[in-house]
Amino acid sequence: MILIIDDDSAVRSSLSFMLKRAGYEVQTVPGPREAMEVVRSVAPDLILMDMNFTLSTTGEEGLTLLKQVKIFRPETPVILMTAWGSIQLAVQGMQAGAFDFITKPWNNAALLQRIETAFQLSGTPQEPTQEQSDSFDRSHIIGRSQGLMDVLNTIARIAKTNASVLITGESGTGKELIAEAIHINSQRAKHPFVKVNLGGISQSLFESEMFGHKKGAFTDASADRIGRFEMANKGTIFLDEIGDLDPSCQVKLLRVLQDQTFEVLGDSRPRKTDIRVVSATNADLRKMVGERTFREDLFYRINLITVKLPALRERREDIPLLARHFADRQAVTNGLPRTEFSADALQFLSRLPYPGNIRELKNLVERTILVSGKPLLDASDFDAQYIRHDDARVTEGAALAGMTLDEIERQTILQALDRYKGNLSQVATALGISRAALYRRLEKYNITM
Repeated sequence: MILIIDDDSAVRSSLSFMLKRAGYEVQTVPGPREAMEVVRSVAPDLILMDMNFTLSTTGEEGLTLLKQVKIFRPETPVILMTAWGSIQLAVQGMQAGAFDFITKPWNNAALLQRIETAFQLSGTPQEPTQEQSDSFDRSHIIGRSQGLMDVLNTIARIAKTNASVLITGESGTGKELIAEAIHINSQRAKHPFVKVNLGGISQSLFESEMFGHKKGAFTDASADRIGRFEMANKGTIFLDEIGDLDPSCQVKLLRVLQDQTFEVLGDSRPRKTDIRVVSATNADLRKMVGERTFREDLFYRINLITVKLPALRERREDIPLLARHFADRQAVTNGLPRTEFSADALQFLSRLPYPGNIRELKNLVERTILVSGKPLLDASDFDAQYIRHDDARVTEGAALAGMTLDEIERQTILQALDRYKGNLSQVATALGISRAALYRRLEKYNITM
């Protein structure tokens, strides 16, 4: 049974009609007193709750009711309803234990999707069944370490839902592969998987890239353009490097994720999109929320489920398997004979620190194969190609005293460019960022190559 709590009879009637048509049993009440009578006597499967009652707009009544509900029914998912202008109330509700929030007026399809997701995820988390494990497509995810298996067990359990997923982890840990695995194991697998590198989209182009534009919408709009959200309709949109998104763009992104509607530039007619959102970042978004550089409401919208990928140094038993995979793929791609590794070569690879993670290992293996040209590689071959991450930056620290954060970042990039002789792939790996993010910083600091 779904319990609807709202003092507006029209809202109660509208929601009740919609949910009953969708096959749900529904009960409605106008306020906190009646709601607690129901909650004490029966256990609703889900609660849809307004944040304001009587003439108050502070949300205090709603927060108090939410806390009371959670005392009696801690396992019952609660979806909050609030006006867009009062969305901060919903954020406070999420902090108090709410499952999700919607804004009024709501999108029926989006609301039903969130209710379905709440039911799918509100049960006790379980390990994937044998049937799920057998049917789970790992794609090109290589490894059998416990840290990786924990991640795969999580995504096997949540892939079939529409829950938004935030994938965190250091640069080069394979966040995109995990996003693809979520998509191909979901009910949206036959529809598009659209990748967007938010670190590579400037603020001025954000709306055109994401929402599209009509011919003549602005000076350079010589033809219609389809935006990424429209491309991803019925499928999954992967928002990579979401921590790099400009604050003004965060507001625009939140609106479309909240309502699943958007407007094409030059066309005022709202368009609907049915998408599942998977995001990724190597930034600490919780810290950014505390520093007010990332919106808290957007943070709660994108991380219903959080998956943290282990660094390669935390899954060293997977290094020989990954090295073998990269070598075999290199042989197929370039028509080369199969390369073998000596025991000391694998020991050498397994001991390295890998600040660039899997991306760094892949580059090292491929570079060594191509440069050496040998059928059997030993430790000395890899040692000759290994780019050492020395401690020179420690001695450089004294020279950075008194500089602003931007000045320090610019100086660090210049030093890395000099150290790696302008090789942008090596510079990006050493700095722990993607090439797209590096390009953005080069443009920001007017660094020319």
